Amino acid sequence: MLSQRLPLLSMLLGPALTLGAGVSAQVSTAGKTTGSVSVGYVMVPFVLTDLKGKPVPDLKEKDVTLLVDGQPVLTDLFSKSDDAPVSFTILLDASGSMGLVGKMDGARAAVRALVQQKLPGDDFSLYVFSSGQVREVVPFTHDAAVLLAAVDAVAPHGRTAFYDALARMPDRTLLGRNGSRAIVLLTDGIDNASTLTRDDLAALLEGVDVPVYPIGLRSPGAPLVPPPGVTPEAMLNVEILAHVARLSGGLFSLVDEPAQLPAAITRIEKDLRSQYLLGFTPTGAGPVRFRRITLRLSGSARPVRVRAGYRGTLPPFKGG
Repeated sequence: MLSQRLPLLSMLLGPALTLGAGVSAQVSTAGKTTGSVSVGYVMVPFVLTDLKGKPVPDLKEKDVTLLVDGQPVLTDLFSKSDDAPVSFTILLDASGSMGLVGKMDGARAAVRALVQQKLPGDDFSLYVFSSGQVREVVPFTHDAAVLLAAVDAVAPHGRTAFYDALARMPDRTLLGRNGSRAIVLLTDGIDNASTLTRDDLAALLEGVDVPVYPIGLRSPGAPLVPPPGVTPEAMLNVEILAHVARLSGGLFSLVDEPAQLPAAITRIEKDLRSQYLLGFTPTGAGPVRFRRITLRLSGSARPVRVRAGYRGTLPPFKGG
């Protein structure tokens, strides 16, 4: 089962690239990773679309080559996760700023939209953060009514520390029952209490295998840049949330009105249920370090988003 092969620390999804026949593209990695933790199994999810952004459903194993540090690798897994169930970890900002101009109502609407689009086998957990604390409110469940009741009961208070909250989440997502996993971050992006820095967060995200899908809840009519006399911490930090999405391989959505939330959730669902999976077991030889992953696809040029690498020992190279 895929869930039995999920590593605790794996690869970093990178930004979208366009690959063509015989072309290998390298994904840049932000941040630095410390420590010497090696993964036991490397799973490489990737999303392939046509030039109009529509998922490509008919890719064959012979049409894709996985490379690590530029060399072809022997894989023992090729799978298409079309309409596979997903374990969603919902990370909800409950700081005081979320109580302004309907932001918390918007977050509740997003969770309702996520539940309305659920497929058989999907499960959900809910974590709430404020004032430097992260609380598990609902452990993974298939019961939508329990989840919605818990979200409705959240009362905004305190300061925001979403860096710290996000850093604690990846290991908790392993408690879900499904191989496909994601963190849905609902926040207004006003981080004013984290002890972690942006660089600290980047280093942590380099080593985890869970895509983060931030939904930024912005006040209607709010400017993209701070007006004179207003600090960036006092408004939604679009750039930071987009950065988190890029590092983890998720997608960032910016929402001004509750009516936009179903479309944002649909984007997340579409992305997660259109993945291909490659996998291999590292050999145990060589030092534990970050090793870059690239893909080579046959056929015409198409956009693909793939993890940037994994931290571990040498892979099983072809012809090795």
